[in-house]
Amino acid sequence: MKRYGKPGDPTALLGESWECWDDNAIIGGNFAGETLAAVRAQLGHDLTGPIDPAERFPVLTKIIDAKAALSVQVHPDDAYAQRVEHQPVGKTECWYILAAEPGAELVLGWTRDTDRDEYERRVADGTLGEILRRVPVAPGEAYYLPAGTLHAIGAGIQLFETQQASDLTYRIFDWNRVGADGKPRELHVAKAADVLDFRATMPGAVTPIVFVDGGIERTVAIADRRFAVERIRVAQAGAALATGGRPMAVMAMGTELALATGSVATVLRPWETAIVPAAADRVTLTAPGEALIVRVQPDLGALREAAAAAGVSAAVLDVFFRRFSAASSALA
Repeated sequence: MKRYGKPGDPTALLGESWECWDDNAIIGGNFAGETLAAVRAQLGHDLTGPIDPAERFPVLTKIIDAKAALSVQVHPDDAYAQRVEHQPVGKTECWYILAAEPGAELVLGWTRDTDRDEYERRVADGTLGEILRRVPVAPGEAYYLPAGTLHAIGAGIQLFETQQASDLTYRIFDWNRVGADGKPRELHVAKAADVLDFRATMPGAVTPIVFVDGGIERTVAIADRRFAVERIRVAQAGAALATGGRPMAVMAMGTELALATGSVATVLRPWETAIVPAAADRVTLTAPGEALIVRVQPDLGALREAAAAAGVSAAVLDVFFRRFSAASSALA
């Protein structure tokens, strides 16, 4: 994680940095030292907009550095999480690839349609890897993982993850590895089978929509009803983005990024994150730079209108937004 300015063991096979999380302590500004949860309680709807401020901040963002392949997993949807785990939400997530070694791959779904019986048999005999679909990755690609999607991060990949604020994970397969005690890690075979999508849906990288909006090049990669993720490039100081009355997480990328809302200004160092409250109508970027933006429970209609006003065709927008609505409907 040294590349991203994060502490940690450089010899570890996995590094995770939780960037936007309800329990994180804020490091600068008027609320320095307080957690996001404490600020949420103080500011209420000024921070969260239409989102209930009494509930946990609804997204978690991470930087993940996988030097070794991670286990194969699946996450439940909201209904299963509430019914079985007695938790408020399941986990839909997405990945933006920051860096990847040559030949690095994700595991996403199946090579063909399968079913619960075959899945359970192959987990038992250690052959599940034979029907897992591997997808080569490159920096700048984005992948959408609605709840129910089988997935794993391969070795040599660094990525930015945005997810629902849930830690519900069912481990499916761990490549027949054993831990330091000589025993395999626990698998959650039955619960995983309950929530898995067994169809070979062949998910791949999302084709983003790209447009210029007020001096900012916006590459919108993910437009789920829970969160929208976009990469922005600011060519000139003073460009601004509308919040749409929702909170946003802004993570600077390779260089410093200066931003301001009203009279409050800050400078983010590379790979630092700021939370822009919903009550801030706009966030002004007072110096050129690049960032990843996460809009929490976004107004997808407004996002579509902004892209259309910038010249993106209705046909392209239909295909883009349909990908997310179709996935949510299929796995609801």
